[in-house]
Amino acid sequence: MVLVSNGAEPCTGPRLRVSVALVSRQPRVLGIVLAGGEGKRLYPLTADRAKPAVPFGGSYRLIDFVLSNLVNAGYQRLCVLTQYKSHSLDRHISQTWRMFGFRGEYITPVPAQQRVGKRWYTGSADAIFQSMNLISDDDPEYIVVFGADHVYRMDPSQMVQAHIESGAGVTVAGIRVPRSEAKAFGCIEADESGRITQFLEKPADPPGTPDDPDVTFASMGNYVFSREALVEAITADAENSDSDHDMGGDIIPAFVARGEAAVYDFSDNKVPGATERDAGYWRDVGTIDAFYDAHMDLVSVYPIFNLYNRQWPIRCENDNLPPAKFARGGLAQESMVGAGSIVSGATVRNSVIGANVTIGDGATVEGSVLMPGVRVEPGAVVRKAILDKNVVVGRGQILGVNLDRERERFDVSAGGVVTVGKGIRIG
Repeated sequence: MVLVSNGAEPCTGPRLRVSVALVSRQPRVLGIVLAGGEGKRLYPLTADRAKPAVPFGGSYRLIDFVLSNLVNAGYQRLCVLTQYKSHSLDRHISQTWRMFGFRGEYITPVPAQQRVGKRWYTGSADAIFQSMNLISDDDPEYIVVFGADHVYRMDPSQMVQAHIESGAGVTVAGIRVPRSEAKAFGCIEADESGRITQFLEKPADPPGTPDDPDVTFASMGNYVFSREALVEAITADAENSDSDHDMGGDIIPAFVARGEAAVYDFSDNKVPGATERDAGYWRDVGTIDAFYDAHMDLVSVYPIFNLYNRQWPIRCENDNLPPAKFARGGLAQESMVGAGSIVSGATVRNSVIGANVTIGDGATVEGSVLMPGVRVEPGAVVRKAILDKNVVVGRGQILGVNLDRERERFDVSAGGVVTVGKGIRIG
């Protein structure tokens, strides 16, 4: 969980779509990013790390997307609250996001501290309840609560402005998804004014929209609250012994029941530098297949999600590595290759290669995701696989071709993606 504040100073620039009357004073906003998730469906990638710390796109970790969105929008006082296997996440925050030092701005990781009794967080709402001291210390007018494990670009300040204009207690960001995929999300029904009339958390039979029965308006897990409304709701939830203390399952439905919840259509969010192809892109990468597909969205000539938008950059760790090197006819097609990597006499196609990866003579890597430090030795073949950090594929080994064989030794997803855990040597 990340706490963010932009203070009360105005934030200027073309990304703000606010009326002239409201430009004179920017509201004081505190942001909370829920970053303590275990991510069981991403196993084995989450065997030794929290879900927001999972590497993504060769150079990033999942948490970098929400933090970049907040910082780009002008919210630059952040406390990252962590819980599950948080060491790599804490270290990443300390090393990558140590970028402020003026006007009281900071980004710092803070582990769960058991401030309310001798217990850890029992749900996302309980995590906020146990962090109430940070809300009272900052004294915000509005509180932004975002998830930490999605891949997307968004200007949160536009959603905050929409919330202020709505007069609601909470505003929920919504995105249209195929109804067949909506069972994994909170589902929203709203009237013409934007008030939410029904909120169903992960329903077995998701509702369609009025204009398309095959599409569902799903919650992105991003919320904006008026401060008093959130504090009252979280406090009441903490006193309810029957509650699961979950934001989507308990807090949001309570606001809906009182008629105090509004929806923000993500398609209305305009990010500077977005291409027509990647505008409105958002991916929940909570499963191995979704994680793999999101990587494949990056590698085409005109990618579905463009990491090269300099007007809204995604910040990543800088290890001062040399450029990638291609030797002895090494070739990469429709691929991304990280700094410090060496492709020597090998062929890489439709793949995302992390930093400090070595791919040896005669090796082939196709449709795969290789995280930092992986070594593919000469003559090896890797197809449709995700290799976690420091995996070694031995000389002449074949991975991802015979799925029946792979199931005997590794995790194979429903979509046929072979995932090899951190530090394993094959052959």
